[in-house]
Amino acid sequence: MLIAGSNPIATQKDRAEINIPPTDWAALASPLKPFLKAVNEQLREQVHAFEPEVASFAEYALTNQGKQLRPTLVGLAGQADNGFEPGLTQVAVIIEMVHLATLVHDDIMDQATIRRNRPTLCEHSGSEVSVLLGDCLFARALELASEFPTTKVCQRVARATRSVCSGEILQTLRYKKQIHNREDYLRTLRMKTAELFALSCELGGNQIGLNSKQCLALREYGFALGTAYQIYDDCLDIFGSEASAGKSLGTDLRTGKFTLPILLLLERVGESKKMEMIAKLFQWEESLTPWLMDLLAANHTLEGSVETIDQYLARAQKALFDLTDDRHGASLNGLLAFLAGQVSRLHYT
Repeated sequence: MLIAGSNPIATQKDRAEINIPPTDWAALASPLKPFLKAVNEQLREQVHAFEPEVASFAEYALTNQGKQLRPTLVGLAGQADNGFEPGLTQVAVIIEMVHLATLVHDDIMDQATIRRNRPTLCEHSGSEVSVLLGDCLFARALELASEFPTTKVCQRVARATRSVCSGEILQTLRYKKQIHNREDYLRTLRMKTAELFALSCELGGNQIGLNSKQCLALREYGFALGTAYQIYDDCLDIFGSEASAGKSLGTDLRTGKFTLPILLLLERVGESKKMEMIAKLFQWEESLTPWLMDLLAANHTLEGSVETIDQYLARAQKALFDLTDDRHGASLNGLLAFLAGQVSRLHYT
């Protein structure tokens, strides 16, 4: 397991053979600097598509990016380190806008106050503006997607956007109906997060003319990576620190979202204690943190969560076997190594 310091993705010998890049994010993204710079410039230009009174809110949302995982996926799948066409940049801009729109809405629902080391849009400008600004970002992304000569891009983006929003609804319903099982949880995060990872990889490959088998392999890779990443992000909310994460943590507990560590705990404590624990979790107070962390550690829920992440990382690597370009596959393997490194930093507090 990663938590124990081993690597489920590849041995050091394997890494050397397929030339997996370092797990440092800066080194991983460095070959894509010109591409990511172009994406950032186009994102900033999108501000001008909005009414003057709205532009400042759009700028606030569009300029608060993190590691740019989705544009990076587009760039790696589209081999942007070798040069890139404007269409590849536009695909990355579209997907990032959809992602940023979802963050605007998520922060409202989670009552989050910090996102990437600054106030969230809802904290800065209020929930009413944030809801509508998120809608505007979705609409602008679809408008950009409609500019491609084929309807495939717009269709795929619209479908992915619907999936993301539907996943958020299902997550809310799970909470209200008190549905607590891994199957529903995994289905929700596949819709909310993995879909955009898959779309980034698929459209990136499509833009450089890869065949349908290769694009499908890229989509499956993105889907597995996105699932692993969201489980990691959910674990970070419990086992991370705000200083290193750069965002509000503990929001899942405060809003009653039962993520994988909590679901594993409920499975392992037995039926006699399960309902009592659920009642406590639904009346969450910060004072309960030591009680919960002791239970999570005693029932090895971090280790169990890491095991699940490992499985999805292995699926992602397996999907790359259908890519004929070894260098192409090696660069995408670098993302798996990076995420594995991030996961290894999670710990009980």
